[in-house]
Amino acid sequence: MVGMEDMSIYNGRRVLITGHTGFKGSWLAVWLHHLGARVTGYALDPYSEKDNFVLSRIGEKIENDIRADVRNRSRLHEAFAEHRPEVVFHLAAQPLVRLSYERPVETYEVNVMGTVNVLEEVRQSPSVRVVVVVTSDKCYENRERWWGYREDEALGGYDPYSSSKGAAEIAVSAWRRSFMNPLRCAEHGKAVASARAGNVVGGGDWAADRIVPDCIRALESGRPVEIRSPRAVRPWQHVLEPLSGYLALAAKLWHDPAKYAQAWNFGPSADSVVSVWDVARMVVERYGTGSLKDASTPNTLHEATLLALDASKARYELGWTPRWDIRTTIAKTVEWYARYPTEDVHQLCLKQIEEYSKSC
Repeated sequence: MVGMEDMSIYNGRRVLITGHTGFKGSWLAVWLHHLGARVTGYALDPYSEKDNFVLSRIGEKIENDIRADVRNRSRLHEAFAEHRPEVVFHLAAQPLVRLSYERPVETYEVNVMGTVNVLEEVRQSPSVRVVVVVTSDKCYENRERWWGYREDEALGGYDPYSSSKGAAEIAVSAWRRSFMNPLRCAEHGKAVASARAGNVVGGGDWAADRIVPDCIRALESGRPVEIRSPRAVRPWQHVLEPLSGYLALAAKLWHDPAKYAQAWNFGPSADSVVSVWDVARMVVERYGTGSLKDASTPNTLHEATLLALDASKARYELGWTPRWDIRTTIAKTVEWYARYPTEDVHQLCLKQIEEYSKSC
């Protein structure tokens, strides 16, 4: 991971996070606040009262907690103008594949036009120097192959969610080349990069149709864990893995914008590319109770059965490497869910961030 000396760039820096009430966004807000950043968050309300954002009370600790939609261009403009961010992490999204079948237009509005709105505010803002747009490993045209996708491979997507993330990547590339070209950084003073991560797990995620929240809900209620796609294979990683990559990338962009203004994959090592069934089995084993049930049906909505990322570029050019294998990832995730009812969740998050940082 990027050295802690590079993390010092965040101390006192004005940072805007879109989607800070979400799962990944809340962890990023905790980490940046811990690093001394002056964090402004811009997002809709959290998903549930048990979300990491709510229980960590990070909204009370950061400088500004703005509740608004990235589709609202005028409100977004006000936030940029008032708080003058220097670094922007764009995470706001409609993040669910299955929900995208129910709300395809909303998915495109949020994931594509929301990204365009942020890019336009970045382009026009005199304060912003660095922006990292977070998309998804599902932005690639998935050909169901065993080797990982590289950053220069075809974008696409079968379902509305995946294709919207591919479209968002295309928008990032267009704005970067047209308005914030790395070859002319001295003129415009901005660096734009995109980040694609694998299937992220960790404490405080309660979204529907995600395997770990589904497991925890079933285990807490004493029901068998129903597995909808038991044979689907994904690149699993703890939430701190890609977040460390985003932080490393933004730090590199700050110091050398022309070199790092590109697309980047942040994926786990090969031993963490396993089936949904295996992940659920490890969660149950670590939790200490519960059982699994195959709930697959022949006519279910299409979801990719095999997906992996090649993160060699981040390893060699950013110095970023994944640190926690699948068993450590599940252990840290289950630890959060086992302890959240009785412990200070903010301190629990900081403990795991410190453990992760020491492993780098």
